[in-house]
Amino acid sequence: MTEISAEQRVALEAAAFRRLVEHLRKRSDVQNIDLMNLAGFCRNCLSNWYREAAEVSGIAMSKEESREVIYGMAYEEWRSRHQTDASAEQKAAFERSRPKE
Repeated sequence: MTEISAEQRVALEAAAFRRLVEHLRKRSDVQNIDLMNLAGFCRNCLSNWYREAAEVSGIAMSKEESREVIYGMAYEEWRSRHQTDASAEQKAAFERSRPKE
């Protein structure tokens, strides 16, 4: 593997993150429950991870603020524009695959 500096690694990771967020914004047809069922995370998880990283860095951020970073708009606006009701099959798949505490 090519040697890269810590600064380059952070820049590459940030670029990949931005591309992932942009991809998720464009693919509003893909529901969060589908992401959870397939990959074990969704846009809300990503926004939580973003907020947690901000807090570790000493940056206060609300849940709503971090969701707006990921969704590109207020969460409630995104929900009203794009979210559909989960089917019985999607809900059942979620119950089977969700992490057990």
